[in-house]
Amino acid sequence: MLDLPSSAPSRDGLAIGFDLDLTLADTRAGISAVYAALAAETGVPIDTGQVVRRIGPPLEEELAYWFPPDRVPAMAARYRAIYADVAVPATVLMPGAAAALEAVRARGGRVVVVSGKNQADTERTVRFLGLAADAVVGGLFGADKGAALREHGAGAYIGDHTGDVDAARAASAVAVAVATGAFDSAALSAYGADVVLPDLLAFPGWLGGFGAG
Repeated sequence: MLDLPSSAPSRDGLAIGFDLDLTLADTRAGISAVYAALAAETGVPIDTGQVVRRIGPPLEEELAYWFPPDRVPAMAARYRAIYADVAVPATVLMPGAAAALEAVRARGGRVVVVSGKNQADTERTVRFLGLAADAVVGGLFGADKGAALREHGAGAYIGDHTGDVDAARAASAVAVAVATGAFDSAALSAYGADVVLPDLLAFPGWLGGFGAG
């Protein structure tokens, strides 16, 4: 886990957690490029369109769609070996990401990024995009994110996946879903998200009323 310097202490104990892939960071082009490289190296056909539609769960789970179980560990190691050079430079901010973090900062709050991506690449991505995070935790998915969110006192967790709703529940935090990933607003609402936003552009307006009254 990487703790990054905070620009200011929280005035009211506010801490907000954010997922990374397809919440703060558009990693689709980068991840697609890494899988294309794996396909070229191994001769195994990989539908990168299918891959990017499933972004969220652990890497090994996706690799198991394309490789037999005994090859998955080696493919995961190769994926991680080339991710920094291939995927990170192709990553861009999701619409509204910078303003969302600025909105938390404006309230004197802390930003906690908790991602399913491995720790090293989570840190690299956060740094590359210039995201002002106070804490960065990688390698966790679904309810397993709950412990990290609790540790950092996150009152809400924002993510694009149903697994992120599970994460918020595990941390007793407000589950704020953004319909920018594999699940649309209806699916996220049906799964039980407390709040569903079309994207992070709507986040500052929601945050303005969070904890009020």
